[in-house]
Amino acid sequence: MVEDIKKLRNIGISAHIDSGKTTLTERILYYTKRIVAVHEVKGKDGVGAKMDSMELEKERGITISSAATHCEWKGHRINIIDTPGHVDFTIEVERALRVLDGSILVLCAVGGVQSQSITVDRQMNRYRVPRVAFINKCDRAGADPYRVVEQLKERLNHNPVLMQIPIGLEDRLEGVIDLVEMKAVYFRGPFGSHVEVEDIPPHLLEEANRKREELLDTASMFSDDLMEAIFEERVSEDLIYEAVRRGTLSREMTPVLLGSAYKNIGVQRLLDGINFYLPSPDEVRNEAVDLEQDERPVEINPSPGAPLVALAFKLEVTPYGQLTYLRIYQGSLGKGDDIVNTRTRKKLKVGRLVRMHADEMEEISGASAGDIVALFGVDCFSGDTFTDGRLAYAMSSMFVPEPVISLSVTPADTKSSAKMAKALGRFVREDPTFRTNVDPESGETIISGMGELHLEIYVERMKREFDAQVTTGQPQVAYREAISQRADFDYTHKKQTGGAGQYGRVAGFMEPTKDGTYEFVNAVKGGVIPSEFIPAVDKGFRSCLEKGMVTGFPILGFRVTVNDGSFHAVDSSERAFVQAAIGAFKQSYMKARPVILEPIMKLSVECPSEYQGNVMGSINQRRGMIMSSAEDGVFTTIEAEVPLAEMFGYATTLRSLTQGKAEFTMEFSRYAKVPAEIAEKLKKNLQQRKAG
Repeated sequence: MVEDIKKLRNIGISAHIDSGKTTLTERILYYTKRIVAVHEVKGKDGVGAKMDSMELEKERGITISSAATHCEWKGHRINIIDTPGHVDFTIEVERALRVLDGSILVLCAVGGVQSQSITVDRQMNRYRVPRVAFINKCDRAGADPYRVVEQLKERLNHNPVLMQIPIGLEDRLEGVIDLVEMKAVYFRGPFGSHVEVEDIPPHLLEEANRKREELLDTASMFSDDLMEAIFEERVSEDLIYEAVRRGTLSREMTPVLLGSAYKNIGVQRLLDGINFYLPSPDEVRNEAVDLEQDERPVEINPSPGAPLVALAFKLEVTPYGQLTYLRIYQGSLGKGDDIVNTRTRKKLKVGRLVRMHADEMEEISGASAGDIVALFGVDCFSGDTFTDGRLAYAMSSMFVPEPVISLSVTPADTKSSAKMAKALGRFVREDPTFRTNVDPESGETIISGMGELHLEIYVERMKREFDAQVTTGQPQVAYREAISQRADFDYTHKKQTGGAGQYGRVAGFMEPTKDGTYEFVNAVKGGVIPSEFIPAVDKGFRSCLEKGMVTGFPILGFRVTVNDGSFHAVDSSERAFVQAAIGAFKQSYMKARPVILEPIMKLSVECPSEYQGNVMGSINQRRGMIMSSAEDGVFTTIEAEVPLAEMFGYATTLRSLTQGKAEFTMEFSRYAKVPAEIAEKLKKNLQQRKAG
């Protein structure tokens, strides 16, 4: 079993949208004999790639939900998760990286390091995931892998090192030269399944020697044995593999492989790279918190014999019930075992245990540390931890960004109403970035998410998967309020209703915080407010964050300092001090000059250089601020910050401005003050809503 874990790899394939992740996974499955025929994304045969199993994915030619599969290559078992590239589905990437040990960062040989590559790279850093870079699409016009390597250095601060160089480029791409073996590798036969190793063509020998020197220079920094061997001129392949592996696992070096998944070049060598350079589960340090020891961090032991710790990282609705994807971090799990959800303390029995292959399942009787499996009929939320009952551990949860856009959804009839409620309940469990609530004033159901496409997909899924006919209202931006200056308060809450009354007085001041978070400072001296009532004061102020007094939008946060007050021996209670805090907030909020804030999005547009002026003009019209623009001859990348309120329908505008040749990604950046005339409009709308 120990030998087994050494030969296990849990990897993700992540990249900017349209870099060829799903095509690459399709080829990997073909070469590892998991599928017998290759189908393309948006292929002419209408079948679609294996990993895009959702109808919507096949239609749109994009990955929406991360799919899991597993395969074997040269004695190693590889669990693969193919993740979406679109920024609206960033949580799918986030939760995949949370449970993976290594990753392949796919880059387009033409586009290079694009905006979403930067986001994905940041997510990998957050979870300390070692990675191998694969420069795909080397067969396309304008392909330049050397430029991409430079961008890895400049834009992502990597220490990239080429493990291969291409034999030809663009339509003349024939194969790769392996700089470790110093051999030319060609991929011939149907779908490039025959790998043939030959001598390096003479015209490429000089470049190959130069690039090998660079490889040895970089790799020798991670191995004294290799450095010694270079001086003594006895360098072996194993020494290079060992040094590169060490550099990769420490995340101080990124091995770069290249090829073209679509043209079947370089994929088998990438599979070798996964085995050589990426970590097995026992080489990765994972931590949980002990719920019985004040959430003290504890290191996980990836041993099959240890008590079970497993994380539910993704949920999916199927015709047979909820499917829960689990990553087992320590211990073993078998069919019929009892497991405990550490959040709810509920005991469950493992009925069906399956290993996933996209939308197909393979029944298994057991799994152990390092494995990624799925369970049926387990009632839980995404991010729950399961143990066998001997431990009360919780795996640290993943980072969940706040939603930035909302829509109202209305069911067409009573039948659809029940179906819509069922669908929303399911989506909220599946996706932590998807929220739903009922507007107390209008009674409308509001759904919130990461972008227009995100919500559009969920509305479409409601119609298709749950047969719920719904209509959607205008998109609503998640505005916020914040105070802009210090304001003092001194408020006494008094109520006499026969018998014991209510009494509580709080005094102090509120002021803005730099990062917009809520802070409560207890500066009460001499017990003027007894310590047992202080949490009630905090609770009262905290409850006021939900709704601002200017527009009714939530308040971003402030620092409140309570430094004085008084109490009554009989009439004071927790409830009285909660009410006193609410009264103090209302007394001082308008004095603190509240302002309205709007979400500002980080926008990245890639367009042919001749449309640069048009695109910049359209960004300026939308109150955007251009941060930078970089041109590489054919394409221009424009980075800007634009208010979300101005971005509705931008996809259509951009298409018409650039004859459909541009693409953009957008993600939340920060909150900023709304211009005065827009603030007035928002206040007016609120008054009309109240009057109506």
